[in-house]
Amino acid sequence: MMNCIAVDDEKLVLDLLVDNISKVPFLRLVGRCRNAMEAMEVLHKEPVDLIFLDIQMPGLNGLQFISSLPSPPMVIFITAYKEHALEGFNLNAVDYLLKPVSLDRFLKACNKAQELYDLRAGASGQAGPDGAPGPPPDYFFVYVEYNLEKISIPSILYIEGMKDYVKVFMEGATRPLITKMSMKAMEEKLAGHRLTRIHRSYIVHLDKITSIRRDLVVVGRAELPLSDSYRPHLEELLRLSNLSARQKGAGDNDPDHR
Repeated sequence: MMNCIAVDDEKLVLDLLVDNISKVPFLRLVGRCRNAMEAMEVLHKEPVDLIFLDIQMPGLNGLQFISSLPSPPMVIFITAYKEHALEGFNLNAVDYLLKPVSLDRFLKACNKAQELYDLRAGASGQAGPDGAPGPPPDYFFVYVEYNLEKISIPSILYIEGMKDYVKVFMEGATRPLITKMSMKAMEEKLAGHRLTRIHRSYIVHLDKITSIRRDLVVVGRAELPLSDSYRPHLEELLRLSNLSARQKGAGDNDPDHR
C-alpha cells in the first residue's frame, strides 16, 4: 500500500483526482492540498510515497515545489500544460498526465508508480539467511529520455559527470546512457560495489581497469584522468583487492580447504 497526497488549486479538479485515487486499491490518500505549502505540511506529518501534483499553482508551482525537496517522494504531474513535460521528467517524474485525464490513463500511471515502489522496496529489504542485511542489489533504474532504464552495476565500465547529468558507459553498449543525476547521488547508488571516484568527474569500476599510467586510468581504450586527491584511495583499494585474491588462491591450494 502506497501513501499518497493530491495537490491541485482547483477544487473540482482536486475532487475528481481524489475520487480516482479512491478507485485504486493500492493507494491510501493521506492528504488533499490546494497549494505547495499545504503539501509541505502534510509531508512533515505523514510518510508519503507518491504525490499527484498540479504544476500551475499560485505561489510555489509544482516544479519549484519538487525541486525544493531534498528527498522528494515519487511524483506524477497532472497538468493542462504539455510544455512543462521535459522539465517534469528531468525531475524524475514517474509520469506526466495532461488534463482531462481518463481513468485508464490514470491507472496506467499508478501502475508505473507501484512497479517502481516494489522495485525499491525489494532492493532495500534483501536479507541473508541469518536475517542480517544481504548484499546491495546489483542494479538500479534511471530515467533516460522519459523511460526507466535498468543499469546492471557489474556491466559498468566507468561514469562521467557533466554538470547536472551523468554518462554511464557499459560493456557491450554502443553509446553511454545519459541521465539527470549528480555524481554524489550516483556514488550513493553504487555504495558497497567495486566502483570508486578517481576524479571529480569520473567513477570507475575497479575490475575494469586495464592499467594506471601516471595521471591516467585506462579502461579498455578510454583514458580517464586520475586526480592526486583520489590516487591514494584508489591504490589502497587495488592493494586490498590483490591481497584478497592472494588469500583466496592460498585457500584454494590448501588441502584443508578442499
